[in-house]
This record gives sequence, C-alpha cells and structure tokens, in this order.
Amino acid sequence: MEIMLLAVLSPEIRCEWRLDDWQVALVSTMVFFGFMLCGVVCGYVADRYGRWTVVCGGFMWGAYFSLLTSFSPTYGWFIFLRSMVGCGVAATSQGFVLKTEFIPSKYRGLLLPLASVFWMAGSVLIIVLGMTVVPTLGWRWMIRISIVPSVVLILLFKFIPESARFQVSVGNVRGAMETLEWIARLNNTQLPPGVLREPVVKERGQCSVLVSSTFRRTSLLLWYTWFVASFSYYGSVLGSSELLEKNLLCVTNADPHTHVRHDQEGAPCYCVPFTHQDYGTLLISCLGEVALIPLNIGLLSVVGRKHSMAVVQVLSAAFFMLINVCTTMFGFTVLLFLLRSVVAMNFNIVYIYTAEVYPTAVRSIGLGVCTSFSRIGGMIAPFIAQVLMSASVLLALLPFAVACLLCAVCTMLLPIETRGRALLQNS
Repeated sequence: MEIMLLAVLSPEIRCEWRLDDWQVALVSTMVFFGFMLCGVVCGYVADRYGRWTVVCGGFMWGAYFSLLTSFSPTYGWFIFLRSMVGCGVAATSQGFVLKTEFIPSKYRGLLLPLASVFWMAGSVLIIVLGMTVVPTLGWRWMIRISIVPSVVLILLFKFIPESARFQVSVGNVRGAMETLEWIARLNNTQLPPGVLREPVVKERGQCSVLVSSTFRRTSLLLWYTWFVASFSYYGSVLGSSELLEKNLLCVTNADPHTHVRHDQEGAPCYCVPFTHQDYGTLLISCLGEVALIPLNIGLLSVVGRKHSMAVVQVLSAAFFMLINVCTTMFGFTVLLFLLRSVVAMNFNIVYIYTAEVYPTAVRSIGLGVCTSFSRIGGMIAPFIAQVLMSASVLLALLPFAVACLLCAVCTMLLPIETRGRALLQNS
C-alpha cells in the first residue's frame, strides 16, 4: 500500500507545496531510507526475540506515523514522517518469515505466491480511495482512512501465534507444542505421537553467518537480486504514475489538453490531478500483479526458484523497453499490465527463495539485510522514474531493463536451489 499511496499522492503534494520533480522523488526515497535503516535492526530483533513481536510492533509504528503524516504542515515534516513509516514497513516484512515457517515445504510453492493477492488488494484499495476520497475530502483524509486495515490487523494479532520453529530454536518447546496443538485443533486433527526435541540455537541473529563460507556467495548474489527486485518494481509503479500524470506517453490517441504545465511564482508545478481514466489504468495494472499467479506457481513447481527468477527478470527487461514503443492507450495499458505482472512475480519469488535458503537462526536477519539492500534500489528508482523520465522516457527505462538482464545472469549463479528442501534450523 505504501508506494501506491505515494504514487497516488504525488500530483496532490506536488501542487499543494509547488514541488519540483526531485522533491517529489525524495518523498519515496525517504520512505526507503527509513526501511533501509530499520531492516537489519528488525531482522536482528526478530531472530533474538521473536517474529510476532516485530511484526505486530511494525504495524503499530507504521499506523501511528502514517496518521501523523496526514497532519503535516510542511513538506519537510511530510518526508520525515513518511521515513518513520518506512521503519514500520521494514518490521512488517518479517511477516513473510513468520508465514514461511508455518508452511510445509511441499506447499510453499503453492501458498506463498498467493500473498500477491493481498499485496494487490492493498494497492487497489489505495486507488479506489484516490478516486473517491481525494476529489471530495482531500489527500489528508485519504491517508487517515488508509490506516484502517492496519488498525484492524493489530486487533487480530491475538489470533496469530508465534512461529513454532522460532520457539523451538530458543528452547521454548512447551510454547511450540501449544502452538502446534492449537493448529491441530483448528484442523480437527491431532499431533502425531512422540516428543518434540531440537537443540537450542544460541547464536541467533548473527550477521557473520551471512558472509561465512557457507552463505557468502548466496548472500552477495541475493543482495544484488533484491536491489534489482525493488528497483524494477517501484520503478514500474512510480514510472507509470509519472507517465500518466505528465502525459509523457508516446500514444496515437492522446488527449492534447491533458499535458498542462502551470507556472506559479516562478516555480514549475504540475497541477494536473489524475483523471478517472488514469486511475483506471493504474487499477488494471495492479490486477496484473495477480493475473500470472498460476504461471508463477507453475514455474516454481516445475523449474524451481532460480530459473523462475531468471525467466521473469528477462521478461521484465523486455517489457520495460516495450513501454517506450508508440501505441494506443489500450496498448500501453496492456504493456503496463504485463510489466507489473512480471516484476511482482520477481519480488514474490525472491522473498520465497530468501526465506527458504537461510536457516531459522538467521532467517530474519538474512531477510532484513536483503530488504535493506533492496531499499537502496527503491531510493534510486524515484529519481530515474520521476526525474529522468521528464527528460527522456527511453533513458529512464533503459537502466531498469539493463539491471534486470544482469540480475538474470546473477540468479543463475546462485549455488543453492530450494525447491522441495526442508527449512534448516541452523547453519
């Protein structure tokens, strides 16, 4: 929801505070900066003290600072408070680890990609709020309403248990058994007979494990893969909104009156809000994030995680370049739909691979470090997708395509394939 929220808000805050392109791009960059700073810390805390605590705390933190953002009196306060929201988003990403540790290996390739449905639902909610709330109540009320799902989820956290794998790793076998028995009751079954025994893992949350001889090559390649996943995904989201807002598309049926540039007190300012057609295009592109889930599941099951990432990265590079081809508005919508599909698939697969490749003792900090590297890509993406785009659409799209092609080569060099592999407890 966060980046789609910023994409929808860009025309509004640009006009209210008369911002230049680089100032609009800085908003997204500051969110990713907060995410990058807090990603490693949240991973360490999750490995030491539990996944549940970090995820629940992240939603509380994010909702609180998001609410404060709606009262921002100035642009400076706005970017500061959104960077604080980024810290909360960093904590909530540990929810993927919590979910992965509950799902058996034979079902992970089927169930984990379905997370894209809820990711898409959040984006759709923001677009609907943009269409209905922004024109009537304004962008501040849109932010306030957008935190309602987080508040509801916080209330539901009492029904979400701590990871049984984590509980076993810290020696809390009784707590793990209570969690497993609760799950068994939900499924109207019983646990198999026997005693749950697992050695306690004392060295949890150690960054040194990530660069040890066992995982050094995997970690280095994954860090770049995460960088590209974020760089390409948020480049597609922010770039599409920029193309629509400023009518930079090379289309054969464009409305010549939509490209309006105002000059207020000598400062260039685009005061052109999104039209219903623009929101419709964004909405269709969001649906693309779930349209190819069956293909995603099939790739993961048949060719594995490594080859799936390579395939979708090559496709991402191709669609980034095709966006620059002159076509109709319908053609652009189709290309954007397909681009959002493949970049979302890439992000989903890299999440799955990372959660599977690292052992329980460092799974959260491994994911935390990876997400921090990804936010570097997220910090750079706005300045290309929102600043460079105004100068040249081709030059803005080319870095995304090149990065995806290089990443496809890197993923093929990953030494471990995790398809069908049980989760490890320690290194």
